[in-house]
Amino acid sequence: MQTESVQDPNIVSATEVREILAAARHHDVRSLRTLLRTHSASIQDPDNGYTPLHAAIAGAEPPEQGQQVNGVANGETTNEDAVEEADYSEAAVNTVKLLLQNGAIWNDLDKNDDTPGCLALRLGLTDLYNLMVDAGVRAEILLNRLNEYEQLQDDEVDEDADLNAEVSEESIVVVDTTEGAAIEDTDHPPSSSEPQPNQPTYLSSSLSFHPDRILDSSANSVMMSWETTLMSRTASLLAPSPGLRILNIGHGMGIIDSEFHSTSPSTHHIVEAHPSILARMREQGWYEKPNVVIHEGRWQDVLPKLIESESGEPNLFDAIYFDTFAEPYSALRTFFEDFVIGLLDEGGKWGFFNGLGADRQICYDVYAKVVELDLFEAGFEVEWTVLEVPDLEQRGEWQGVRRSYWKLREYRLPVCWFMG
Repeated sequence: MQTESVQDPNIVSATEVREILAAARHHDVRSLRTLLRTHSASIQDPDNGYTPLHAAIAGAEPPEQGQQVNGVANGETTNEDAVEEADYSEAAVNTVKLLLQNGAIWNDLDKNDDTPGCLALRLGLTDLYNLMVDAGVRAEILLNRLNEYEQLQDDEVDEDADLNAEVSEESIVVVDTTEGAAIEDTDHPPSSSEPQPNQPTYLSSSLSFHPDRILDSSANSVMMSWETTLMSRTASLLAPSPGLRILNIGHGMGIIDSEFHSTSPSTHHIVEAHPSILARMREQGWYEKPNVVIHEGRWQDVLPKLIESESGEPNLFDAIYFDTFAEPYSALRTFFEDFVIGLLDEGGKWGFFNGLGADRQICYDVYAKVVELDLFEAGFEVEWTVLEVPDLEQRGEWQGVRRSYWKLREYRLPVCWFMG
């Protein structure tokens, strides 16, 4: 009996790569669907790094001004041309959708460091760009949920290990044995492929303070003075009047805390974890400022105590701001899902520094939608205020900094509140 051989989709000849990319570029959906039955939708051109998504989007580039299309110069249109252009655009959309349905990766990079969405944005292909943003949102939400599921499994394993350890200890007591070694959980060591949290590294690193920035020991920028305009506007939206109760997580250079304090709040709580910043706060007199309460430690350790106060009275705030360093998006989500609900008073507002994916426009747009969906699920509404950001590269802001964390010309400032 003969068995039919199945081709490994990851093994592709140069000819097959050209065929797939050509079908994608010409929006030949029929041929592309056939090719994708036996080949990956994420192959790459060895010369320019194009994936089929890059090729499909590049193939949708409108002709240059004056270029002849069907015998008519670009800029001169007929009704037939308009119909053909609409059909062509629809073919490009259908091609991109087919590739995404077959596992094409939304943020694969070509050799110009462009994702397919970056290419669509540069070419002004709004429909295709929006498709790529939506694909990124779906992928990021799925990845976040999978990470949660893995964490849940790890927690269950840890609980089982603890239970087994307790049983073992009880058995040791019964048989009067005193030589037993401590039990270690070696069944689930941390995987090197998993992203490792770098907050402990940051908290143990030495910081250098400059007039316009704070740098860690690796020259990563913890905070910079160019953010002052953003912080000032944020403070005015969160705390528009005097006498409010304010909570800020992450003091940094003290920019937003100075803005908050200028409004004469009735109480002003600040949570800060880094020893060097806390020492600098002492030098600058923050511990003696009226109505200011400093909480030394990680917000994950401080906030539960704030929610469950010793007096039994809840510590509620009218304005809350969150701006930490060296933490992933999952930390922000934990903050607003688990803590804001117990700290924000009815009618209060809260916000966060929105630097999610700010080194690339499509990543910024993707995470704006991701956070909107997560906020809605947690019971919050959000309003965005768009602020202009100067050309930081041209101003030389990144000189002496390991890498720039902001490359965009607009900042979306979020203000959140309870639904209803």
